[in-house]
Amino acid sequence: MIEEKMLILLRQGKISKWFSGIGQEAISVGVTAAMKPDEYILPMHRNLGVFTSRDIPLQRLFSQWQGKAGGFTKGRDRSFHFGTQEYKIVGMISHLGPQLGVADGIALADILQKKKKVTAVFTGEGGTSEGDFHEALNIASVWNLPVVFCIENNGYGLSTPTSEQYNCKHLVDRGVGYGMESYIIDGNNILEVYSMVDKLTNSMRQRPRPVLLEFKTFRMRGHEEASGTKYVPEELLEKWSEKDPISNYQAFLLEQGILTQKIVTSLRNEIGQEIDAHLRLASAENAMESTISEEYNDVFKKFDYQAVTENLTKDNIRLVDAISQGLKQAMENHDSLVLMGQDIADYGGVFKITDGFVAAFGKERVRNTPICESAIVSAGMGLSINGMKAVIEMQFADFVSSGFNPIVNYLAKSHYRWNEKADVVIRMPCGGDVGAGPFHSQTNEAWFTKTPGLKVVYPAFPYDAKGLLATAINDPNPVLFFEHKALYRSIYQEVPTAYYTLPLGKAALLQEGHAITIVSYGAGVHWALNTLKEHPEVSADLIDLRCLMPLDVKAIYASVRKTGKLIILQEDSMFGGIASDIAALVMENCFEKLDGPVKRVASLETPIPFAKNLENNYLPKDRFKTALLELLAY
Repeated sequence: MIEEKMLILLRQGKISKWFSGIGQEAISVGVTAAMKPDEYILPMHRNLGVFTSRDIPLQRLFSQWQGKAGGFTKGRDRSFHFGTQEYKIVGMISHLGPQLGVADGIALADILQKKKKVTAVFTGEGGTSEGDFHEALNIASVWNLPVVFCIENNGYGLSTPTSEQYNCKHLVDRGVGYGMESYIIDGNNILEVYSMVDKLTNSMRQRPRPVLLEFKTFRMRGHEEASGTKYVPEELLEKWSEKDPISNYQAFLLEQGILTQKIVTSLRNEIGQEIDAHLRLASAENAMESTISEEYNDVFKKFDYQAVTENLTKDNIRLVDAISQGLKQAMENHDSLVLMGQDIADYGGVFKITDGFVAAFGKERVRNTPICESAIVSAGMGLSINGMKAVIEMQFADFVSSGFNPIVNYLAKSHYRWNEKADVVIRMPCGGDVGAGPFHSQTNEAWFTKTPGLKVVYPAFPYDAKGLLATAINDPNPVLFFEHKALYRSIYQEVPTAYYTLPLGKAALLQEGHAITIVSYGAGVHWALNTLKEHPEVSADLIDLRCLMPLDVKAIYASVRKTGKLIILQEDSMFGGIASDIAALVMENCFEKLDGPVKRVASLETPIPFAKNLENNYLPKDRFKTALLELLAY
């Protein structure tokens, strides 16, 4: 009845979009009925029955679909693209796949917290074509996670029939390859759906393991209403209309004497009045309004930085040691912290940062992962949703491209969309000058600095790395933590032995002068220091950004207003890098104080090459010296 009402409102222009689940209602209702109220469900945009079965007030749903304040996203996202911790529902994003990995993370948190719970996650037959489907099932199987993977095989992915989506007879046939139980269920029979899922979930709570379910059903309306159903043969629609789950169940209950026509009429009247009453309440709400400051304030979860002062005892250690030490002390401070990454357990990671961690914390918290960056990032989000913390090691920062989607579309947007934190740190061993070629030498911070909702940290010294890593892990927001490989074992510094924190978004003034401002980060800081040693006559402010997002623009402006000249050095290639934004900001805010053009120095606009002579030509170390002296002479 809600669906029927929404279709009317769609034609009236009172809602903008509707994804109909007509013909598939038994799946949503049956699965939800078999789950406990405190167990997470991750539905799709066609699973209205999940939301109604969890007794979400209809007014809130109607407000959500109209973009009103009473909804769940403050008008920032539509339809079922939202979650709610109150009802233990985690909504989907349009990219479909990541929610499967999120379910893995939620289930992993239940296992680690000794909770006998099950997580249910939905996808369509079209979504099973995505790599995230494979990755999530693989992880769940390897880790024996209690996840019910529910495939609603409704015949079409938008207009693409199943014959063009996969070539196996049944989608559950894939379960064999994952060593996973799998079952076909008549998705239009509410009793079969409920009884089968109830039996399985009861078993899974006692013996955790994943199960793959394929619900055979059909979508009676378009992918969304604008799509229509002209591509569907009429005889197919007629065949499935005879299998309608609601009318058939109603007929069954009437035959059994459980319902009477009088009860049906009474129920419809009662529900109709409830729908109309809640629609009036939602429609009476004012249109959603906001301010620029309110919008900015909701991009990140509020983080009250707690300064932990350093102890007096210090050791002269390398950058790699400082990161390892900081990570270990964070593990000691946070019992809920889980590390995940390729080869990080017994092997200790390719850079040996987690060497000895398994002995200290056990394999439950220091987890080797399959090679599946996307699902592991999503699993980190699931851990966060279910009350834990995650640090994920990309074996090399280059490989983050395989996990890009959940970072920029899930982690980055969740708090702004539905007020859900993403307590995830992604460690990024990065950078060139090590002769490792195009796939192990990138410094790809610019992929993330332009994405609202992500914090980006990039230390150049051991002291900063340890303190900033501690804060990044404390911060409930997603942080990309870049660690330059060439600095791992070449840079030493006196570092406090005990746990301490440093604030994010505060640059360091490494050297003071009056003639020019040099801004850099990562390895570029050390290139600049070496240049200044070679040219002691240069009087320069040297600013180490340390954090690229949030960016300490105040420190940059203050220095430029003093010196009148600015040169920015980055290892990344020029176009679209952080140097370009800093240059634009200074031109907009300090133009009248400038005595020369803002200069950017960066690597060549090519992939980074392997051969050392080529790599030396690619990197901007020598070009920086020339540009610095030219700007000074301007």
